[in-house]
Amino acid sequence: MKASIASLICCLLGILHCASAAQELYSDSLNPCQANSNFSATLFDVVLTPANDSMSMSLTGVSTITGNITIDLVVTAYGLNIYTTTLDPCELDLTGLCPMSEGQIDLPQANLPIPASALKQVPGIAYTIPDLDAKVRVYFNASDSTTSAACVEATLSNGKTVDQKGVAWVVAVISGLGLVASAITSGLGHSNTAAHVAANALALFGYFQSQAFIGLTAVDLPPIVASWTQNFQWSMGIIRVSFLQDIATWYQRSTGGTPSTILSSLGTTSVEVEKRSVEGVGRLVKRAAYLLHNQILKARSTATTSDTTNTVIVRGIQRVGFRAGMEVTNIFLTGYIFFMIFVVFVVLGVLLFKLFCELLIKSGKMKGDKFQDFRNGWTTVLKGILFRLVLIGFPQMVVFCFWELTRDDSGAEMVLAIFTVFTMIAILAWASSKVIRLARRSIAMHKNPAYILYSDPVSLNKWGFLYVQFKATAYYFIVPVLIYLLTKGLFVALAQSSGTVQAIALVVIEAVFLIVVCVMRPYMDKKTNAFNIAICVINFISAIFLLVFTGIFGQPGIVTGVMGVIFFIYNAVFSLILLIIVLVASVVALVAKNPDTRYQPMRDDRGSFIKSQSHLTTELDALGATARGESKHGWNNKTGARVEDDDDSWSGGSSDPTAHQNTAYQGAAGYPSNGGSGRHMPPSDQSRGSESVVSPYEQSRTEQNRTGSMSSNGRSRQQAASPSPWQRGAGYE
Repeated sequence: MKASIASLICCLLGILHCASAAQELYSDSLNPCQANSNFSATLFDVVLTPANDSMSMSLTGVSTITGNITIDLVVTAYGLNIYTTTLDPCELDLTGLCPMSEGQIDLPQANLPIPASALKQVPGIAYTIPDLDAKVRVYFNASDSTTSAACVEATLSNGKTVDQKGVAWVVAVISGLGLVASAITSGLGHSNTAAHVAANALALFGYFQSQAFIGLTAVDLPPIVASWTQNFQWSMGIIRVSFLQDIATWYQRSTGGTPSTILSSLGTTSVEVEKRSVEGVGRLVKRAAYLLHNQILKARSTATTSDTTNTVIVRGIQRVGFRAGMEVTNIFLTGYIFFMIFVVFVVLGVLLFKLFCELLIKSGKMKGDKFQDFRNGWTTVLKGILFRLVLIGFPQMVVFCFWELTRDDSGAEMVLAIFTVFTMIAILAWASSKVIRLARRSIAMHKNPAYILYSDPVSLNKWGFLYVQFKATAYYFIVPVLIYLLTKGLFVALAQSSGTVQAIALVVIEAVFLIVVCVMRPYMDKKTNAFNIAICVINFISAIFLLVFTGIFGQPGIVTGVMGVIFFIYNAVFSLILLIIVLVASVVALVAKNPDTRYQPMRDDRGSFIKSQSHLTTELDALGATARGESKHGWNNKTGARVEDDDDSWSGGSSDPTAHQNTAYQGAAGYPSNGGSGRHMPPSDQSRGSESVVSPYEQSRTEQNRTGSMSSNGRSRQQAASPSPWQRGAGYE
């Protein structure tokens, strides 16, 4: 009669769909689905293989039920009850269940034949759809009562999932390619192309992190949504490497912490997540079949909390770590280590590239003007890259560091989390205030924020990561962006006990940010604005879907299941479009002879201020470069005027505040050192006499006389008495 039960289970399995060479349906979890359940399973495995008309099943559990019982079987798929029946174990002659007695129940693995007629009732789509959302629930009812004495349920899977390592690798490589392409293009002097490629690559990376945030929430997600968002957890540093897990465990133990042992005790532990209340249908996390040598387990949503001592509840961030195959107590340190590794590799990459360029030039295999700006000012470029890495890792560290404060895995990890997150906040806050001060100074002196922000190459390379993606008049927009990221991260990290709170917060945050971006349109041009607005729209829609997944509207289970599939489809399509855009832009930037022709000049005229010294072609170009404080050998001239320097010690300015201010004042405006232009020098400079600072304009006039470009002193006086063509072209007459 066991074959009859197997046939019945077969009928229940069939509901849904993604092709496989070996068709099968299986379950490796049997978890309690009611409080005070009198039956629990420590091992449950069942595999239906239609190819050989058989089902393999084994069960080990503990029961406190005595007497005769009846069994109610309920099969659900995507929230719908598709089959319900009542069985009498005595009529079916099920040994150990008629009658039931307290103690251990051990059914060894057995292969049961399945009638072909039963297999035909299982639709082929059930073997192919990824992340099958179906389960079988079993109620044990006492014969003399209608009360359920125990409830267990098993998830059903066909082994197909959208959580694929290949997907994660592809999106990671293309994101990295965009950043590398922008860096190389910038080094070659194509600043307009570099700005566009970098802006799109960073926006793409931010979108991936937003997808990862969905998976990190404590909302009980449909299986296909949980699997899809798992593809982007690499952007948060959730990457399992065996020896790094060993290091994280060792570090925690050595600093007074106690590592969790969920993965090592899966043979005797059921892993559950919080129940979603939708028509009484809970969801299961698949109790691990995780084995160190062969597979990474997939977590599933589960039923209600059980009083069974060997049940562990995971949700949100813990669920993501469990699916990635790492202990809960290693999640924070894993993300932290990978961020540090990322920083170290980027720094080493910059150093090696600098060395590689110098070796090629010395060997005569590369022209001396290639990457000239980078080679002359590589230290400043490296500082800017480090600041950019802090911005990229900011969402990740906000989530994990603040989450660690609620975990207290060890004292040292707590200190590490506090120091890291507040240091990053301080760095970005300082950098943002620096940009705002520079822009306001530029507005006060030149009526245009772009002048100082883009005319000084040191400022541009050090702080430009905060404003180049925005139009010049929206230089401050990095502040709303940082507030947006910080607020999202705080809700994801600190509201892990309530998925509903997280979902509502994300809807409000995404809606506000979408409105702000649509109204202000702060990005550099129409295409970049469209790119980022589209991402904001998708993030807002995803937040609405997340709110629906909480079950707050009491919708039928089928609605939640269908919306989960829709969530996957529209995000997959949108991700593909973004990846193609970034990939094409990156390849064109690297292979095109002059990629700047693909992009229109910026309306804020930033191009006239950031022209590379290695691409000067006219006397006016040279004059403008000199007025910006650049030497003829490149912009890394420590003695030239710097508009970025002020009395802030962080910016590495002069130790003499007065001289520092005067140098910046003259270098920014290109004013002559006397009244010949009709403008007045600061009083401190007038009192200096022969020691007064020579203005960049006087330096440029000297250079022109040396090369013979000025034919007479009269012409020089005429040039000094009126604004230069470069100044008139920039609008500062």
